[in-house]
Amino acid sequence: MSGADLLVCAPLRLEARALRAGFGPRVRRTGCGPRRSAEWAAAHAADDFDALLIAGLAGGTARWVHPGDVVVADEIRGPRGTTTCSRAPALAEALRWSGLRVHLGPVRSAARLAVGARRTALAREGVLAADLESAWLAEAAGDRPVAAVRVVVDAVRRPLPSPGTPVRALRALSRLRELAPGLHAWRLQLNVQSNEEVS
Repeated sequence: MSGADLLVCAPLRLEARALRAGFGPRVRRTGCGPRRSAEWAAAHAADDFDALLIAGLAGGTARWVHPGDVVVADEIRGPRGTTTCSRAPALAEALRWSGLRVHLGPVRSAARLAVGARRTALAREGVLAADLESAWLAEAAGDRPVAAVRVVVDAVRRPLPSPGTPVRALRALSRLRELAPGLHAWRLQLNVQSNEEVS
C-alpha cells in the first residue's frame, strides 16, 4: 500500500537540499521568515496533498534539548494562535525507531530569533524549540494533518553567536538527511490512521 501524498516544506535552500537527498522531489523550498512563509501558505493552500510536513533547523529553548536533537511539535504556537499536530506522537516514534534522539513538545514560531531572555521565557512556557516559519506555513494545511520537525542547531548552553555554530549547522543539516527513513515510515502510517478514522 502506498503512503499518503506528503508535501514537505523547508524554508531554506540548504534545508530543502538536505531533505531531498533522502526524501525525494516532494520537498518545497518556501523561503525564510514569517512574511515569505505566509505568502507561500496562501499561494499553496489549494495544492493537492494529503498531509503537510514542515522540516528544517531551529533553536533549542529547553535546557535538556541539545544541538543535533530532533524536536517534533505536538503543537505549533504562533502570533495568530496554536495549531495542534495530532499525528505528532506517531511521527516521533517513527523517528526514534530510526535511531534519532527525539523530543515531543511545543514549537514556537516568532518574528525574530529567540535569544537571551526571550529564549528563557519560551522555556518557562514549556516550549522546546523556536523557529521563524512553522506557524505561518501550517496555515497551508487547512483541515489536513500537519506536522513540524526541527533539528536543533543552537541551544541554551551553545547559543548561535559562538565559534562552534558553523560546525553545529553542518551537523544539523546532516541530521535532516537522516530523517528520511522515519519520514517514509510515518508517511505509510498516515493512510492507515485515516482509514481507521473513517471506519
